[in-house]
Amino acid sequence: MTHPLPLVWRMIPGKYYLLGTHCANCSTDYFPERQICPKCRRHSKLSAKKMPDKGKIYSFTEVHAAPTGFEYEAPYFLAIVELDNGVKLLSQIVDTPENKIVVGAPVEMRFRRVGEDDHENVLAYGYKFAAV
Repeated sequence: MTHPLPLVWRMIPGKYYLLGTHCANCSTDYFPERQICPKCRRHSKLSAKKMPDKGKIYSFTEVHAAPTGFEYEAPYFLAIVELDNGVKLLSQIVDTPENKIVVGAPVEMRFRRVGEDDHENVLAYGYKFAAV
């Protein structure tokens, strides 16, 4: 049995507000959530933690040959974003002029459409980043 798209996305809080994990033993943050800390190999001291919604561009690339479902967006920019707490994640850069997409540029999370279910015309939303 498959779940309707909205139900599946609601079951993944990290897609809406960057919910990650904090290890109290080694004070390391992770995104997405982890069950076991890869540094200290402990799972009893992990707790949910909301990640910061600001950071900087660590690295980026411009995508010209987009995969299926993203053809209409090409060309677009993907970046490894380093959040203010040091966690790195992959995200699309939106609402930003090309000349402002540089390594070290400050960015902030935006809530945007990330997909669509063609059968039911249901939109899925999640995080992307924009230069500020």
